[in-house]
Amino acid sequence: MAVFSLSDFADHEQVVFCSDEKSGLRAIIAVHNSNLGPALGGCRMWAYASEEDAVRDVLRLSRGMTYKSAMARLKLGGGKAVVIGNPRTDKTRQLLQALARAIDRLNGRYIAAEDSGTCVADMKLMRQITPHIAGIEDKPSDIGMRSGDPSPATAYGVFVGIRAAVKDKLGRDSLAGLRVAVQGIGNVGFDLACQLHAAGASLWVADIHPQQLLRARDELAATVVAADEIYAQDVDVFAPCALGAVLNDKTIPQLKAQVVAGASNNQLAETRHGVDLMNRGILYVPDYVINAGGIIDIYHERIGFDRAALVRHIDGIYDNLMEIFERARQEERPTGEVADVIAEERFRR
Repeated sequence: MAVFSLSDFADHEQVVFCSDEKSGLRAIIAVHNSNLGPALGGCRMWAYASEEDAVRDVLRLSRGMTYKSAMARLKLGGGKAVVIGNPRTDKTRQLLQALARAIDRLNGRYIAAEDSGTCVADMKLMRQITPHIAGIEDKPSDIGMRSGDPSPATAYGVFVGIRAAVKDKLGRDSLAGLRVAVQGIGNVGFDLACQLHAAGASLWVADIHPQQLLRARDELAATVVAADEIYAQDVDVFAPCALGAVLNDKTIPQLKAQVVAGASNNQLAETRHGVDLMNRGILYVPDYVINAGGIIDIYHERIGFDRAALVRHIDGIYDNLMEIFERARQEERPTGEVADVIAEERFRR
């Protein structure tokens, strides 16, 4: 399988393929850019359909982390790790230890944190083998966050970003009565749904796990819809909070929402889909800008945790997005392209 010629390779500094026969580990670690600092990014475990899918995912995710950290003004580069396997059945203590050894061999060029399929407990186990692990220290926050689990910080940042997008596109300061379709109600998606519900929004939800749907229905008065029907709901905001590439040739024509703003990474299947959204009058909120709360949380853990400083930093997502929206209007360009330009100005100088 070709790697260097992949469009997603995007000038990566380093891609490492890791295996361990005894534990069954098959993993890929990608370091996209380290100009601003060590490459920090989550460690994802997923039952990929093919090795090529895993390679493409880690390349796209690590690149996104470079842009995310730059936009959030963090002294960090971008990296990511993916483990091929089902986290519910294949994840073992031995596999995590082998992964930690692989990370340790990179001597700090890559710093791992939790992601889909891994958790804080996994990171704490790996921390016993390598110091190059982040997001494991539990510290309470004024807005209910704990820095050992960055997902609440991610959800809060997405909530802040939705407020910015609704203000820009719909001219509304209040979220009361706002109609939001949330795709994926795991840790981040459910937390976001709770914040939206508390703000007076009405919710439509879809997820592959029935128990999460029942919880959202019972606790948040959410309307449950089928996974393939979530795109076409008559709502104001579509919030993708599951996996990436959900905005594509098939799904974009179904959208009735005027705003797309969610937590998932790499929401656009291809860059051209950002143009499609713009041409349809849909405001796309660049994913790596709106979902930066988690990496901001981990960064503050590394520099010395201060709750007030963390909240101020995450609240800055609002102003970041307003700058992007305004420049996109002036330049008549998709918001994703404008965000890329701003991020590149920061990490390439």
